[in-house]
Amino acid sequence: MSRRFDQILISHKQTDFVKRLRDLRFAIVHATRFKLYSKDHQALQRIMQDVFEKKDAALAEYTSKFDGVLLKPEQFRVDVSELEKAHKQIDQALLASARRAIDNVREYQEKIFIGKSISGKVKYTPIKRVGICVPGASAPLPSTVIMTAVPAQVAGVEEIVVVSPPRYNGTIHPVILAICHELGIKEVYRIGGAQAVAALAQGTDTIKKVYKIVGPGNRWVSMAKREVLGLVDIDSVAGPSEVLIIADDRANPAFLAADMLSQAEHDPGSAILFTDSENLAEKVCYELEKQVAQLDRAEGTARCLKEFSGIFIFENLDDAAFWADDFAAEHLQIQCGKKSREIADKIENAGAIFIGAYSPVAVGDYWAGPSHTLPTGMTAKFFSALSANDFVKSTSIIEYSREQLEAGSDDIIRLAMVEGLDAHAKSVQIRCEK
Repeated sequence: MSRRFDQILISHKQTDFVKRLRDLRFAIVHATRFKLYSKDHQALQRIMQDVFEKKDAALAEYTSKFDGVLLKPEQFRVDVSELEKAHKQIDQALLASARRAIDNVREYQEKIFIGKSISGKVKYTPIKRVGICVPGASAPLPSTVIMTAVPAQVAGVEEIVVVSPPRYNGTIHPVILAICHELGIKEVYRIGGAQAVAALAQGTDTIKKVYKIVGPGNRWVSMAKREVLGLVDIDSVAGPSEVLIIADDRANPAFLAADMLSQAEHDPGSAILFTDSENLAEKVCYELEKQVAQLDRAEGTARCLKEFSGIFIFENLDDAAFWADDFAAEHLQIQCGKKSREIADKIENAGAIFIGAYSPVAVGDYWAGPSHTLPTGMTAKFFSALSANDFVKSTSIIEYSREQLEAGSDDIIRLAMVEGLDAHAKSVQIRCEK
């Protein structure tokens, strides 16, 4: 008897197994990419250029067009009184939970922070002004504020700017505003999308330019961030939220299905299970069908399971680990009992690794301490999780005495001359003449 998600169940015995793996991997990678010179890419460039040239006028135009909210430039910024009001009215139990999460993140980030100057060698300074993109399309995401702003604060960033689209009664959801106030963030703008990224990167009449932009968003936001890379720094080019789980027959199929659904519900979101147990795969497939019907976002979640997800049955767990490393997933969960740590040690490429049956992704999203702003779409091969260390820059300190310069002068001159840069050579030579 066929089930709703049988189509995502794929065995190594199938002749197209490797092809299915590769196809799914690149479907995820390209899910939030625009093809070069495509209509979407050209539209994005028009938005960016309009904001660069027309500044506030273009921001107002695109906010009206995409968000259905008419704003004058003086209305872009959320007044401090609104932040205070939201903070006073937030549910106190929720605020208490948020405070504990903030403490956890701050403690973790302080422990891993390396931005202390090395006397006479390297000078570390925090980036002066940072912009944070907070999505607001389908639900308020106060956790994004915590997971991006707290690391920046630990690094010593002086000016933190939050932008979020006006989707809640023409403004930003009060929970987001309340968390901003809790963290002492006073510069918040009710703008979003590619136009907000352009405004942060270049500056407008009412919004001062930043030097780094972080935080998630839809594909327009992600591609806009890629467009401005170099004009400002960014965290990474993010794609759909994703989880890849390696599990053996000792894993709880209900747990695994719940973990897959927790990422698929992002819509778009990707959920992948690698296992060596056909029996487990069948049980997870059953659990997916059972649990998805109980979700508030059942339709979108089911669609993501079919389009961007899969349950792959490998011949052995070594093969599963090999492919997991190649996928370089945002979230990698390993539920293989006592073998979990051993398998984790084989993985070099993952945004974050969650080991054991009681380490769901939600622990990382809200609580554990590492930022949940993670590389997606195979970018974990060269990007890392956002941390306090991403908000400092280093400046080399070089201080030579005459004796030190003379000791290396012949070598420096020789290297300069082979490059045909005699002025370089002479700048050393003139100092070493007797």
